[in-house]
Amino acid sequence: MSTLTATQPTLLDASRLFSSDGKPLPMAELLTQQNPVLDDIPWMESNLTNGHRMSTRSGLPTAAFRKLNAGVAASKSRYVDVTESCGIMSSIGQIDKKLVDLAGDKSFFRVTENSGHITSMNHTFASTLFYGDTDLDPEKFLGIAPRYSDITGPENAENIIDAGGNDTDLTSIYLVGWGQEGAMGIFPKGSQAGLKHTALDDELVSDGNGGQYLAVRDLFEWDCGIAVKDWRNIVRIANIDISAMLKTAATGADLVDLMVQACELINAPDAVKLAWYMPRSVRSMLRRQITNKANVWLSMGEVSGRKALMFDDIPCRRVDAILSGETRVV
Repeated sequence: MSTLTATQPTLLDASRLFSSDGKPLPMAELLTQQNPVLDDIPWMESNLTNGHRMSTRSGLPTAAFRKLNAGVAASKSRYVDVTESCGIMSSIGQIDKKLVDLAGDKSFFRVTENSGHITSMNHTFASTLFYGDTDLDPEKFLGIAPRYSDITGPENAENIIDAGGNDTDLTSIYLVGWGQEGAMGIFPKGSQAGLKHTALDDELVSDGNGGQYLAVRDLFEWDCGIAVKDWRNIVRIANIDISAMLKTAATGADLVDLMVQACELINAPDAVKLAWYMPRSVRSMLRRQITNKANVWLSMGEVSGRKALMFDDIPCRRVDAILSGETRVV
């Protein structure tokens, strides 16, 4: 007996989308992950086909007072060349053509199946944005956490705040400044921004058990990465022990104090678009801790047409891709 693979929808899957008279049923998306980061990221075409090369100022020229009849030594800025990479993210939808033919609303069924691929790519991007490590997975792009993962070594260590957690359920808050002076989303030179869809020709495919069937296929591609021009416009509050947090902040992380410190570390707050990113558990505790203090930090605002929780007039985004079991930053 042949066995259906788990990568293609079954007749049972299709039947759950329609009533007995063939009309589409109302559908709720049961996935819990959210990726509001896409509301914040500005995108630009990179200057390479596989990434973006840029020059970052690493030192300023000197300025000096001079005496009469005495000169001043010439000086210059110092620069560092940085090349940021792009990743090629792909997903292929494959549906038995007979299932499409049996569907009461063929377009609805096909769009519904393909929307799952788009949602999955959205989640994969969010996870890579924070945790992509090109040393471990060279096909991805470099995310934020690996850039800010050493408290004592590199120059950007001063923009990592240690919340003091030592347990296994550690997480972080990320304050990111988006824009030309901070971080930008990038896509390869000569390509297009965002997700690209290609409807492939119907084709006979293998069922994995020696048989074949005619499949309707769709290809989704998203070439993407991030480029960080100035590390001083990103701050990571690391080592937040989730289980140790209290509403009174008597033990564990004092989120309000830590976030105030983070705001002061941003180099050019007026030159970038700032946003906080945190997991659900931390945002919930932030709202609870704030009730124990004079409420001068927390407010409600609107970003991209949506209501948003604001801390110091900066939106607090709940990102489910941020882990509750991060490796301790040391």
